Amino acid sequence: MGMGSGGGKGKSRATLSEINVTPLVDVMLVLLIMFMVTTPLMQQGIEVDLPKTSSSGVELNDEPFVLVIGPDQKMTVAKTKIAMNELRPKLKAIFENKKNKQVYIQADRKVDYGFVAEAMAEVRAAGIFNIGLITLPKEQ
Repeated sequence: MGMGSGGGKGKSRATLSEINVTPLVDVMLVLLIMFMVTTPLMQQGIEVDLPKTSSSGVELNDEPFVLVIGPDQKMTVAKTKIAMNELRPKLKAIFENKKNKQVYIQADRKVDYGFVAEAMAEVRAAGIFNIGLITLPKEQ
């Protein structure tokens, strides 16, 4: 009899030491769904009025590096404001170890052409010669 009662205690200890992962999986699935729903809502940016052109789009392999020039000639990179005199050293530092040296400029149509040309010259001076302009397609 002593053996039978000892065996029962051993079984109860074995079941108590198991970790139930079902609640953990449930919580993780709920968090995953919440992040999937809220991530598209978090993409905000500076509103710029892009010029319309008849050219076709470009296929992108990596996440593009976009330099945004607002209607007030304020430049931003990844939601960080940057001055014209800081553009060249920052771009050199950013693209120092990158293989894909490509910059897209998203300028408002109200921005002076000279300012955009000056920004493009700074990008070229930083050693980046693959520059693209982001536009909208023309409506037929």
